[in-house]
Amino acid sequence: MSTSLEGRVAVVTGAGAGLGRAEALALAAAGADLVVNDLPGAADRVADEVKALGRRVLVVEGDVAERSTADAMLAAAVEGHGRLDVVVNNAGMTRDRMLFNMSDEEFDAVVRVHLRGHFLLSRNAAAHWRAQAKQQGGPVYGSIVNTASEAFLSGPPGQANYGAAKAGIANLTVATARALGSSGVRANAICPRARTAMTAEVFGEDTSGDAVDPYSPDHVAPVVAYLASPAAERITGQVLVVYGGMVAVVAAPVVEQRFDTTGPTWTAEELDQQLGGFFAERDPATGFAADSIMRMTL
Repeated sequence: MSTSLEGRVAVVTGAGAGLGRAEALALAAAGADLVVNDLPGAADRVADEVKALGRRVLVVEGDVAERSTADAMLAAAVEGHGRLDVVVNNAGMTRDRMLFNMSDEEFDAVVRVHLRGHFLLSRNAAAHWRAQAKQQGGPVYGSIVNTASEAFLSGPPGQANYGAAKAGIANLTVATARALGSSGVRANAICPRARTAMTAEVFGEDTSGDAVDPYSPDHVAPVVAYLASPAAERITGQVLVVYGGMVAVVAAPVVEQRFDTTGPTWTAEELDQQLGGFFAERDPATGFAADSIMRMTL
């Protein structure tokens, strides 16, 4: 199958800089026309870069967590470019703080932009594609690439809001893939490790000495363009860790141990014997967090 996106139209949120910019340029280089979104004035430069690649581009300014912005992005694609084929949900923000110091506003703001922002555009695109599929009596072309994070696997103590939002995005991705599969639409989530303005304090400066920074968004963008392409038609409902020339497919959680009561219902004593006994000699720090993934290096 082809990796070309010639004749396709893609929407990229948060496209003004960092990951979003790299993703928009990779999609344009693969042949797609673009709708790029960011806050007012932030996407003008990337729009010029897309035009320099010979592709059509429309800019939709605004907050992705506002319904009006999601509506405008869909309209720009369908009415402005004539179709919608690809959605890349990338826009995000952080408000890092330990849980016990986090304000209501800091929690709500991060969940709003990440999770609600992903939902609004995904829902609009899903409704559009489903209506198309019903009208033509068969599958249509559609690919959604969401931006999760390994934070949802690790439970970072200083990012309870961010980790929770990214966990929601991972689940939203799977639900989207299952809901739209019969319409021909795919949905996948990437967990990128990328050095951007938002993650500058996480990764610091590049000291690798490599020709391309292992944490450069340029390692992530080709994966997004590939997932958007016909060549990835069998890839859906997946969570992928991406950075530094590596793609790792994350497996679904498995049951580590099962316990069954020997009576009609559990008693405190039996729970303590079975469940408590299982954890008696276990390191309390070993929890649901996917620490093995976090230790994965190049």
